[in-house]
Amino acid sequence: MKISYNWLKDYLNIDFPAEELSAILTEIGLEVSKVEKFESVKGGLEGLIVGKVLTCVKHPNADKLSVTTVDIGGKILPIVCGAPNVAANQKVVVATVGTTLYDGDNSFDIKKSKIRGEESEGMICAEDEIGLGESHDGILVLDENVEIGTKASDYFDVYVDTVFEVDLTPNRPDAISHFGVARDLYAYLSINSDLKLELKLPDVNSFKVENKKLNIDVEVKNTDACPRYSGLTVSGISVKESPDWIKNRLKAIGSKPINNIVDITNYVLHEIGHPLHAFDAAKIEGNKIVVSPVEKGTKFLALDETEIELGEKDLMICDSKLNPMCIGGVFGGFSSGVKDETSSIFLESAFFNPVWIRKTAKGHGLSTDASYRFERGVDPNNCIWTLKRAAMLITEIAGGKISSEIKDVYPEKIENFPVVLDFKQLDKLMGFVLDRELVKKILTVLEINIISEDESKLNLEVPTYRFEVRREADVIEEIIRIYGYNKIPIPEKITTTVLVQENNISEIKKQSTAHFLTGNGFFEIMTFSLLNRETLDKLEGFGGESAITLQNALSKELDTLRQSLVFGALDSVQRNVNNQNSDLKLYEFGSAYFNTKSEKFDERYQQLYRLSLTSTGLKNKINWKTPENESDFYTLKAYTEGVLKSLGFTIDKFNKFEISDAIYKYGLEYKLGKMSIVKFGAVSRQLLKMYGIDQDVFFAEIEWGTLMNILPKPIPFTEIVKFPKVKRDLALLIDKSVKYSEIEKMAYQVDKQLIKEVSIFDMYEGKNIPEGKKSYAVSFWLQSDTKTLDDKQIKKIMDKLIYNYQNKLGAEIR
Repeated sequence: MKISYNWLKDYLNIDFPAEELSAILTEIGLEVSKVEKFESVKGGLEGLIVGKVLTCVKHPNADKLSVTTVDIGGKILPIVCGAPNVAANQKVVVATVGTTLYDGDNSFDIKKSKIRGEESEGMICAEDEIGLGESHDGILVLDENVEIGTKASDYFDVYVDTVFEVDLTPNRPDAISHFGVARDLYAYLSINSDLKLELKLPDVNSFKVENKKLNIDVEVKNTDACPRYSGLTVSGISVKESPDWIKNRLKAIGSKPINNIVDITNYVLHEIGHPLHAFDAAKIEGNKIVVSPVEKGTKFLALDETEIELGEKDLMICDSKLNPMCIGGVFGGFSSGVKDETSSIFLESAFFNPVWIRKTAKGHGLSTDASYRFERGVDPNNCIWTLKRAAMLITEIAGGKISSEIKDVYPEKIENFPVVLDFKQLDKLMGFVLDRELVKKILTVLEINIISEDESKLNLEVPTYRFEVRREADVIEEIIRIYGYNKIPIPEKITTTVLVQENNISEIKKQSTAHFLTGNGFFEIMTFSLLNRETLDKLEGFGGESAITLQNALSKELDTLRQSLVFGALDSVQRNVNNQNSDLKLYEFGSAYFNTKSEKFDERYQQLYRLSLTSTGLKNKINWKTPENESDFYTLKAYTEGVLKSLGFTIDKFNKFEISDAIYKYGLEYKLGKMSIVKFGAVSRQLLKMYGIDQDVFFAEIEWGTLMNILPKPIPFTEIVKFPKVKRDLALLIDKSVKYSEIEKMAYQVDKQLIKEVSIFDMYEGKNIPEGKKSYAVSFWLQSDTKTLDDKQIKKIMDKLIYNYQNKLGAEIR
């Protein structure tokens, strides 16, 4: 939320430096994340001066240039100008040497230079060059009576403001406006300063109905969804551009001006925090407003000309024929919106049920200034003031007359909220005893009414604009906030309870694995468990009925629980690569979620805890000693098996299967029996393309929860074998259908005692390899626990391996 300092001062007589006010706002819970300067003209016309052209002659070396001398007030500058309309005796805007001019996001500095041999010490400006218009037909010629040397910023009355970016928490709907912030500042400063403060709202006492020529009735069919609805008509208006003072204030807080009617509703919204909506009265069939849901599936053309299919719980503002004109509290309609030809309006000021608004807004993926406020709760008892304020501004700025009495459907008034404040509870939560008179003073400046009191408690009424203050704890929080968190004394000692719990083996293994990975150059990431449903549905084997989609998601981009950690990993890779960091090793502990479709509710949803590893780019940083090596499948395989080994697992105990699916272009899956332990491989091109990644990424996903249930017992000590290992390699040309796991399994069947390890170090398909074939390069490590193997024993084993591969797998030895 953006707050204009100039605007804020309309309601509270303060004049702190921006940095000091920023600190005060943060102290009272309105955290300021940024303070920036706003100028109605970018650069504020700094360095631009009104000058008079004394002489103007043709450039001796250029047909389209003129050489001028310009008096800027006590100093005469030679300036070369290319404008066709420059002439002597003109009053012009001059950018002096050192001035910065802006063109959108680009800028350039005016420098002393020679243009075709002639000195030039400035620039005579056109209106588009200084941000005052779009014309570039010639220089901007000013009134001849303007004084030479006048600053352009003074002549053009540049609007300058300081804007605070406030990170508002969800529990502060009362502060979603300039007056709300002013009201909070008033409360804090009344307690913590000696300033003579005056908090004031614009006066609406002069509001009056000028005629009753345009009567529009109101009927609310669902008072639960809309507890209060009020409105009036204004006729004879002229829709046009807003005056500069409104436009500048809206621009300062990032709101784009549209026309005077819409701008006034937006202005009052940001002033008091209560949304309004203006309908073209001529478009309201039957001169009647009906507030009601419509039939499910009804089509509605929104203000931005997008078509929305309505649900049965979408509260609509309709005409007498139940034609929907507006999604109540969320989004206006195209047909009933205010346009240039509109001459009369119906102005709405309502209070909508926050639950209804939130469901509708999230259901349609809409987020507007109105829905943002209605979702959090606005003051139901402020509808009429807001309506009068906007109507008076409209008649002042757009002309016209108020042409009906205020229609106010408010069947059951919402009263202030009763709360009992127990002094003992206050002392307990604050940690010390606060003077009771000061407590009452704080409550008074917070506009919390003290109905009755005794020695132990206060009976209070909280105003309806404090929608979130309903409990005793909420009131105490308000007291502490206004008293000042920084003033709470720090105790001399802190009492705490030490909890002793049994060792959690899963947590211990998690920490040791994290240390192992971090020591190998990996960085831990934590990513969202939510993603876009469309992402899952594009991938075979994902989405569908097994996906868990939220009913009221925060946004359509985050509406479904992930079914793999790969999505967060690729999002992290994409962000890093886009920021020129393409060499990555990442790991994450997190959950994947599935709908098992079980009839038993407690078995329907499955949460699987996993560990993911991601590798891409270079293996290590390049230096004079380390060559440039790209991460590959075997790099990730080594790290994955390293994790498994660190947990006590023996790699050759796993059954290994080649995989290729929506996630993996190629890869391996390790299983124990029917239990999947890990999948790893190269990420598919389809998935990389979805995330806009152009480099190879290798990903592993370990079923951490499964591993923790089958952790092997501690390995007993065995003496290190003192006899040497022997390595032999074979290059096998085999059918594509043969899997590496078959090669490995067959090797161990030849001699389980002497063959200690089998590993693949190369795989090739392509040129010089027959169609339907592939080449594997496999290493075999042989070792005896009791003696040194001789060549005869080694040859016997290798001959048997070759025989089995040739006769059982149809392999050719290369």
